[in-house]
Amino acid sequence: MSQPDTPLLDNDDGASARGSNAPEFSVSELARSVRRTVEDNFGYVRVRGEIGSFRGRHSSGHAYFSLKDADASIDAVVWRGAWSKLGVKPEEGMEVIASGRMTTFPKKSNYQIVVEQLEPAGLGALMKLLEERRQKLAAEGLFDEARKRPLPSLPPVIGVVTSPTGAVIRDILHRVADRFPSRVVVWPVRVQGETSGAEVAAAVEGFATYGGPRPDVIIVARGGGSIEDLWGFNDEVLVRAVAASPIPVISAVGHETDWTLIDHVADHRAPTPTGAAERAVPVRAECLATLGDRARRLDIALAGLVERRRSALRLMARALPAGGAVLEAPRQRLDMVSDRLAGALVRSAAIARQRYTATAARLSPQTARYPVARAGERLAATSGRLSRAVGAQLTAARGDAVRLAGRHAPALVARRVRDEQAALSRLLVRRDRAMETGVAAARGRWNAAQKLLSAVSYAAVLKRGFALVRRGDNAPVRAAADVATGEALELEFADGRVNVVEAGGRPQLAKSAPKPVRRSRKVDDAQGTLL
Repeated sequence: MSQPDTPLLDNDDGASARGSNAPEFSVSELARSVRRTVEDNFGYVRVRGEIGSFRGRHSSGHAYFSLKDADASIDAVVWRGAWSKLGVKPEEGMEVIASGRMTTFPKKSNYQIVVEQLEPAGLGALMKLLEERRQKLAAEGLFDEARKRPLPSLPPVIGVVTSPTGAVIRDILHRVADRFPSRVVVWPVRVQGETSGAEVAAAVEGFATYGGPRPDVIIVARGGGSIEDLWGFNDEVLVRAVAASPIPVISAVGHETDWTLIDHVADHRAPTPTGAAERAVPVRAECLATLGDRARRLDIALAGLVERRRSALRLMARALPAGGAVLEAPRQRLDMVSDRLAGALVRSAAIARQRYTATAARLSPQTARYPVARAGERLAATSGRLSRAVGAQLTAARGDAVRLAGRHAPALVARRVRDEQAALSRLLVRRDRAMETGVAAARGRWNAAQKLLSAVSYAAVLKRGFALVRRGDNAPVRAAADVATGEALELEFADGRVNVVEAGGRPQLAKSAPKPVRRSRKVDDAQGTLL
């Protein structure tokens, strides 16, 4: 191994150090060695600290944060596959106990813990987390009393979300059977452990889309326990699922003194699972007694109503006259009118005959001729006025024609034609000049654009001895790294194209490619070269 040409200074007194016999490591080798050392000495650890620098899950599904205390900090990572298995999801500022394995991240030369399990650090941390989560959900309005719905009075189907093996389901079934036998659909879930919250949330959402008999009310039940045992019912996903449920939900988690977040969001909170069953269905005997009492009250009320209506009808009947008396007066009026009808007809006929006779006496041929004569006189007068008006119009038109003919004499017309022809000639000259000017301007713009196109076109570069490499799909190749070994390429020169095949970094002519023909080329001095 070669020694360095210049001495190395290892202290402040300026003394030179001799070359060391220690082996050299590359950066990657040293990083891997450190990683093996850390993983061998700290394979699986439990670290207590406060979560910091957590900004939510990365787009890849992984989560990155740090665990810190008063004197130190360590990076932590939760892989995407382990996120769903965490009993407690990380939150900024939460004190937790993280379990996992130590490793290093060579890219940043630091060490980190790969978290596989996360749990709160004691009861105080749980209560703090619970209070923060409660305030957050309350601020969103999920606990408002206005959004809670009334429970059905007599649900035909009751859905129960609980453990199928515990005493809770037996108490609920027994109480429902005693009070009012109804159909109970049980959705079995775990009510304790890391996955309990997700399973209960899935059950509440599943009842909303259940293909069988859909429940009219849902009971979420579990027996009593510590805050750790009931922690699954504080899950944020479960709270949001209960809030979004289209079916009313009764929460019966723990004893009467136990409170979870699902109690705040549920439409009704029962102190015990047995109390939830009592709230869901009434007592059948009490319902029958109430129904019988209301039926008796209805019969009594109906009988009283009929009697009152009968009495009122009697009073009104007494005030009405007899049926024959009601028709006596109209019958008498009819007889009187019938008697007057015959005389009235005779008198009407006589009056009509008199009017006819008087009118006929006033009519004669002379009377008929007078209106006709008057109409003829009015027609003759109108015809005369019309003839005079037509003559006047013809006379005026004839005078206008004479005046117009005198005004436009042949000489005047000829002079006017010559003036118009001269004006037309001037317009034609102006048109030709304008067209020549426009064409010249367009030709100048065309020549400038053609020169600019020739200057920037790659064809001018090809004429200076360069070549353009294309693939089989006519796409240009921009870098040598983009070409695969054995790939068919096409080289475009100024005078044609040649097909080649890439072989080990050196293109070779393809068998089917024609032999290129060398031609003389001239360099455009005005254009210059690319180098």
